Amino acid sequence: MSVESRGCESEYDPKHGSSALRKRVTEREPHKGNVKVAENTETRGANNKHQNHSLNPRLKLQDIGGTEHVLGLKKCNTPASTTSAHQEWTVYSLILVALLSLCTRFYKILEPPHICWDETHFGKMGSYYINQTFFFDVHPPLGKMLIGLAGYLTGYDGSFPFAKPGDKFEEHNYAGMRAFCALLGSCLPPFAYLTVLELSKSLPAALITASLLIFDTGCITISQYILLDPILMFFILGSVLSMVKFSSHRERAFSGSWWLWLLLTGVNLAGALGVKFVGLFVILLVGMNTVRDLWNLLGDINLSLVLFGKHLLARVFCLILLPASLYISFFAIHFLVLNKSGPGDGFFSSAFQSRLIGNNLHNASMPEYLAYGSTITMKNVRIAGGYLHSHWHLYPEGVGARQQQITAYSHKDFNNLWFVRNQDFKTENPTDPVEFVKHGDIIRLEHKETSRNLHSHLHEAPLTKKHFQVTGYGINGTGDPNDFWQIEVCGGKPGDLVKVLRSKVRLIHLSTGCVLYSSGKTLPKWGWEQVEVSCSPYLKDTPNSQWNFEDHVNAKLPNISLEVLKPSFPEILLESHIVMIRGNSGLKPKDNEVSSKPWHWPINYQGLRFSGVNETEYRIYLLGNPSDAGC
Repeated sequence: MSVESRGCESEYDPKHGSSALRKRVTEREPHKGNVKVAENTETRGANNKHQNHSLNPRLKLQDIGGTEHVLGLKKCNTPASTTSAHQEWTVYSLILVALLSLCTRFYKILEPPHICWDETHFGKMGSYYINQTFFFDVHPPLGKMLIGLAGYLTGYDGSFPFAKPGDKFEEHNYAGMRAFCALLGSCLPPFAYLTVLELSKSLPAALITASLLIFDTGCITISQYILLDPILMFFILGSVLSMVKFSSHRERAFSGSWWLWLLLTGVNLAGALGVKFVGLFVILLVGMNTVRDLWNLLGDINLSLVLFGKHLLARVFCLILLPASLYISFFAIHFLVLNKSGPGDGFFSSAFQSRLIGNNLHNASMPEYLAYGSTITMKNVRIAGGYLHSHWHLYPEGVGARQQQITAYSHKDFNNLWFVRNQDFKTENPTDPVEFVKHGDIIRLEHKETSRNLHSHLHEAPLTKKHFQVTGYGINGTGDPNDFWQIEVCGGKPGDLVKVLRSKVRLIHLSTGCVLYSSGKTLPKWGWEQVEVSCSPYLKDTPNSQWNFEDHVNAKLPNISLEVLKPSFPEILLESHIVMIRGNSGLKPKDNEVSSKPWHWPINYQGLRFSGVNETEYRIYLLGNPSDAGC
């Protein structure tokens, strides 16, 4: 009896699941009949050792010429030479795709030699990392950090201001940052090629997919400049490719390649979310695929619960714990590098600012708890909230009562200083013992420069008409009952002390019941284009109605270093995400700004001017290919 190997095939087995690998060995006996039953010789682990291998037979017909057929199944007997040639063509095609992608992305990479579109933002942020200057952006930091790192490694010194589109780079070395983005953009067609090839096993389908990306004008343009988009797309497509590759290794569970693709999936997920929050969508895709995969494993009666637990723990570690750890580490590096005061200070709390070198709160000292008789500044908690401010100027005729203006001012100024007084209209005696301000106390705020009290009444606010006007009223600290405010510590209870920098407070007007509020609206020129402060009858707890005490001077109290009040890393991580989410929710198109609607996107209804300083300058216009969008 002679035996010849006829190869292996993957087929559906209703007993062992859709991914069971069935090994068939064909025995050819020329002196017997040409119909033979092939038994299942697959081993499914420890639970299958005593299984009857004669169950679930497959009938194989073999004619006299040696041609084989399996009933109800497709037999794959590809010659080794054909398989080898196919693999060679696959590799050659991948090399061709990579070369074409690199050529199209790096073609004229240095043109135009001036700032194009959002390069003014992300190039500037790369400079901030090189100079270690703190800034604020609505996106997570990974993309900007990589841009800054690319510039630093290629000789850029961070000195170019990136002021506005059209500014020439002159002698500044911008090539490294553009080349880095182009390099990641060049990876997109190969990633798409490998993904489609793995899913379809069709070389033509993979080449068509890669070609659509290689020659797409929009994809080329978006990859050639200092932008977050090519970095984001690199991690998104990397996540999809890793997920597909991992799924193809399900029959080799816990092998080296199985672990590699699972780990790469987690790393790419962290990268996608670390560049922009829209990376959450690819996390959702991978999550749904993982849930389906685990459900199939749980339904496999031949898989022990111990082995299923190992599968579950492997995915928890690689797809949840690893991405979360990497994502948090991006912010740790971000805060470690950006340790100098910069344009982003005002978006964050006073406690956060105290950790930035060069900020007036850095290494400062002051009393820890608020007391009567203290001199303070109050800062609104909302994004870019200003300081409670007043000056000698009055509201104009027709704008409420003609009393002293109260505004929010974003800069340090002596007109931001206030005295904390009790509700009695008398000056505190220097010999009186210290009395701390507590949650629920009735206080009065007296403006240090003008001696007017913070005051409100039923006149409407200048801009927010449903709110009440806030003014400065009184002479030398004397006034009327409309000067009284009840202080509430957010999340506090009666008797709680007010901590400088850390406590968020609300001031409730005692007579009208409204809450001191900064609307964020800019006053006209009569208000020096400062921000409106009003008294809102709507008591909903929002950042606009929350304040914290920043500067604090009281000769009766000992000073402490603000080092002890600095927030911990989890606190600044949480605060940074709150600020980013609020910043994203506040993004709205400006007047006369070009915008698009969702139905415009598939048909490329309109493009986007990347550059074009004048009629003779090199111009870039972003316009996608409708044929590609339709595919």
